[in-house]
Amino acid sequence: MSSKAFVLLADGTLFEGVSVGIDGTSVGEICFNTGMTGYQEIFTDPSYKGQIMVTATAHIGNYGVESDENESADVQIAGLVCRNFSELASRVRGAHQSLKTFMSGSVVIAEVDTRALVQHIRDFGAQNAVVTTELTLEEAQQRLVDAPDMEGLELCSQVSTTEPYTVGDRNAAFHVAALDLGVKRNILRNLVRVGCRVTVYPYNTTFDVLSADAPDGFFLSNGPGDPAASPQVIETVRQILESGKPTFGICLGHQMIALASGLTTYKMHNGHRGINHPVKNLATGKGEITSQNHGFAVSMQDVESASNVTLTHVHLNDGTVAGIRRTDVPAFSVQYHPEASPGPHDAQYLFDEFVALMSAKIPA
Repeated sequence: MSSKAFVLLADGTLFEGVSVGIDGTSVGEICFNTGMTGYQEIFTDPSYKGQIMVTATAHIGNYGVESDENESADVQIAGLVCRNFSELASRVRGAHQSLKTFMSGSVVIAEVDTRALVQHIRDFGAQNAVVTTELTLEEAQQRLVDAPDMEGLELCSQVSTTEPYTVGDRNAAFHVAALDLGVKRNILRNLVRVGCRVTVYPYNTTFDVLSADAPDGFFLSNGPGDPAASPQVIETVRQILESGKPTFGICLGHQMIALASGLTTYKMHNGHRGINHPVKNLATGKGEITSQNHGFAVSMQDVESASNVTLTHVHLNDGTVAGIRRTDVPAFSVQYHPEASPGPHDAQYLFDEFVALMSAKIPA
């Protein structure tokens, strides 16, 4: 029999449910994702470190879990809140295991009115929350008092590799040095797909080490936490940009390029998390449906006033910055996930654009 559980938000809002994971307690920033599929990729995305995930779709677990669809080695979310949790899994090619088994080490709460919870977060913003099967209400309130805010929180050190490693063909046309701030596996697959050998380095690697093997370009990955809380990374990215080598950033990497270029970032009301976010490419005039996961954004005012940065993509729902390009060095970045994991393939051309930049820098 499932034990009772509840979700308590920092503003005092309480939602009750039942536990379908381990008995325990988890604390983190609560947020929601609107994607109807891709839960496995979401739960293993390092960018969600320290966050409690609310799934907006009503059914979770229907198609189980496949080991090759993980975006990292571990479940990264701090906890899961859902409406209906399916312990049975079915898909055409067969599921490796059920989501219940996959999430057996996590605090998971089901039978919650997630429609009301998502609307509350939408209206009142992402905030800290406690999910628990064991605490009293008073104890949960104290845990919230002690919990750090996401704003000002550095988390990439908790998800980055501790040792360099390389993926791709050793004879690939291009060698890319990637700074791992919480990289997703499918980003690396896409870089390999377009002809790159990628050496992945820990988040705190110095520029001298990153550039020691004379890479053809640099990649700055996605990751969790407040970008402004990593001044050492920002300084390294500044040196990368000054090198004049082609540079590509995604999500947190995009924000690091902005900060290293003298722009600022800010915490959004509730962020963008889903697989159907509309973005306009200002160069082509075309719309793209994109996968997004971020709670911080780059200041549009700073982009518009910068002398060496131009806006390349804009989010059509709220007009926020979705992509930038440096005008003085070959560097560009986007606030969304072109690797499409999960999500559509509209933006995969960005990996080809990165290769084109590196091709232009290599003598014929």
